[in-house]
Amino acid sequence: MIKVSVIGATGYAGAELLAILYRHPQVNVVHITSESHTGKKISELYPHLNHLYDNELESLKYIEAIGADSDFVFIALPHGHAMDVGRKLKDLPTRIIDLGADYRFSNVSVYEQWYKVEHTHKDALRVYGLAEIYRDEIRNAKIIGNAGCFTTASILALAPLAKHHLIDVNSIIVDAASGVSGAGRSPKLGNHFPELYDNFKAYNVAHHRHTPEIEQAIEDLSGMKTVINFTPHLVPMSRGILATCYANLSSGISAEMIEPAFQKMYGNEHFIRLLGRDGYPETKYVRGSNYCDIAWHIDERTNRVIVLSAIDNLVKGAAGQAVQNLNIAAGFEENTALDVVPMYP
Repeated sequence: MIKVSVIGATGYAGAELLAILYRHPQVNVVHITSESHTGKKISELYPHLNHLYDNELESLKYIEAIGADSDFVFIALPHGHAMDVGRKLKDLPTRIIDLGADYRFSNVSVYEQWYKVEHTHKDALRVYGLAEIYRDEIRNAKIIGNAGCFTTASILALAPLAKHHLIDVNSIIVDAASGVSGAGRSPKLGNHFPELYDNFKAYNVAHHRHTPEIEQAIEDLSGMKTVINFTPHLVPMSRGILATCYANLSSGISAEMIEPAFQKMYGNEHFIRLLGRDGYPETKYVRGSNYCDIAWHIDERTNRVIVLSAIDNLVKGAAGQAVQNLNIAAGFEENTALDVVPMYP
């Protein structure tokens, strides 16, 4: 058994993380925190956890003691806060899995440019937490920067094409649509039911902060400087992301070369389900699970490949991926606590 703590347990990702960890046979959740609800029981805020967790929410004032009592600490806080926790735990053997953005970038100046926050833990040794691509680095990492939700769907869709140089990486366009839980639990006008229902909209066009995260991974895989277009959309559902990724095929690349690249990279991956050429992933078929469903189409008229991917943004796009990273780092079977059949209908 290992001891883990969840910092910022009262957001949607934190609550999903607790639900997954409850199923984990080798984990004991010892501390959970919330600054806005300190002293309350987590089940008061999330009744679906009633009789599962009786823990009272603690304060970050005691983070050093919490860290000393934990083998792993999950941080589910807004960007700008995890690096303070990381600095305070840097001399402890405690390992960190950050579900936010603070440790996702190898170049902190990119983080500062896009997030408009000074990075205060620049010397942190971190790895990017997208298991199917960075598994070897994750095994021994002190700090794991869990990949973002839009980025997980997009990178996994494009990775085989970039790695095997099948596409022009500077022709990539990603259109991705997310359920409203990706915006967090705090009330906002745009998430208000009359505003959201029966509506479909784009937002943060050309400025979404997941853009450089996708570019970073594509550059790592292809070895080439990459600039993409990424446009996120909001759809009136609670969970799920569907990403549609377009790219020009490289010179001399045929449609028949696409499937072997996906099979070579993902054929043995437990949580990636390849639907093949002309398939259609749907968010309903991955709901509540850690799966990523991927399919691709070839537009011979424009010489483009179009890759579709679907994930649950709170599981594979957040908490499930964090537990997958924990399993890798702790030496457990990678699918422990994550082998859940998607909820249907």
